[in-house]
Amino acid sequence: MNVGAIDRLVEEVFHREAGRVLATLIRLLGDFDSAEEARQEAFTAAIEQWASTGVPANPRAWLIRAGHNKAVDRIRRDVVFRTKILDREIASAEADAAAVSDDEEDSTFGDDRLRLIFTCCHPALSAEAHIALTLREVCGLTTQAVARAFLVSEETMAQRLVRAKKKIRDAGIPYETPEPPLLNPRIHGVLAVVYGVFTEGYAATTGTRLVDAELCAEAIRLGRLLDELLPANPAVMGLLALMLLHDARRPARVSQDGDVILLEDQDRALWNQAKIAEGLALVDQALSIPGQLSPYAVQAAIAALHVRARKKEDTDWPQIVGLYEVLLRLQPSPVIELNHAVAVSMVDGAARALNLVDSLSARGQVSEYHLLHAARGRFLQQLGRPLEARDAYRSALALATLEPERRLLKARIASIDGLRAGV
Repeated sequence: MNVGAIDRLVEEVFHREAGRVLATLIRLLGDFDSAEEARQEAFTAAIEQWASTGVPANPRAWLIRAGHNKAVDRIRRDVVFRTKILDREIASAEADAAAVSDDEEDSTFGDDRLRLIFTCCHPALSAEAHIALTLREVCGLTTQAVARAFLVSEETMAQRLVRAKKKIRDAGIPYETPEPPLLNPRIHGVLAVVYGVFTEGYAATTGTRLVDAELCAEAIRLGRLLDELLPANPAVMGLLALMLLHDARRPARVSQDGDVILLEDQDRALWNQAKIAEGLALVDQALSIPGQLSPYAVQAAIAALHVRARKKEDTDWPQIVGLYEVLLRLQPSPVIELNHAVAVSMVDGAARALNLVDSLSARGQVSEYHLLHAARGRFLQQLGRPLEARDAYRSALALATLEPERRLLKARIASIDGLRAGV
């Protein structure tokens, strides 16, 4: 096999296995930085050796052993700092690495990845660090890609990641899956991180693109991983279903010019039916588990009603309103209240929905949320109050930072101005 072919093969293996290899090397070596360096050396060795020896039957196990051996050799060369304790640690690590056989079951590597996810999402770290570390260490995104997601420079993100890993090391945060009593509080944080990653990919908060397909794919991949490792968990199944059902509509959400296409205007023939089928099956399973109703499962049930409608007129809005009311009892938030008001407008009309939004706005909880003003503008427009609607759209425009949304708001303002000019 020529060098170019080997390079491409190693790149494919890296994309598929880098996260798993890193997770196991962290377990064996006990340190993020050492594991990352060992992984890099292992993939470099693969490029050099596979051209002559051929690709091993289990590339992942080969890479783990190679990376571990490189790390042990590096420690041995550092004779000045080597101690008897370190010798014992090396011997223990060698025994662990020797146990990694070519036919190692995926469950072992799955446990390693789960440990890594929970380590990245430890409560001692900030929510921002949770997402950044998860993207970098579990999803395998480059520091540059993570920096783009957070809209900061690569250097700034590199420093944040270094500080987070230093805190893990200095605070002695264990690289482990929590014991059962601690699992539920921690899994909530993990799921929140995964959903945060998906949300930023599906509906970016700022920038020029509405959707980042790479972030959506990474979040769904994490959801699948958690579903494999924590089977029959209604919150995990609910979140995975929710992401799949939303992502199924992604091809229809953006025009060729990058503009927003609202749900009622989307070409439903473009929706991904395979993802819809998988998502519907998952939400049915999540809702069937008695006594464990998850907010993610309720949100997925709402998404399911949208995708089941063959045309917008078929949407079961009364049931959607009811599900939002259930969701508000489970997980009250101003954003959910706003979504509930939008659903109410489809059942009881714009006047009642406007009252709900004005009540929400009066509490001041989401006064800086551009979508509240956008929704208010739409209700006012439906009620035949164009001047007030224009003011609401202008308030939304002043707060919006995502260019496709800004273009939509400008178009609505221009439409009202055009109608007024024609009076």
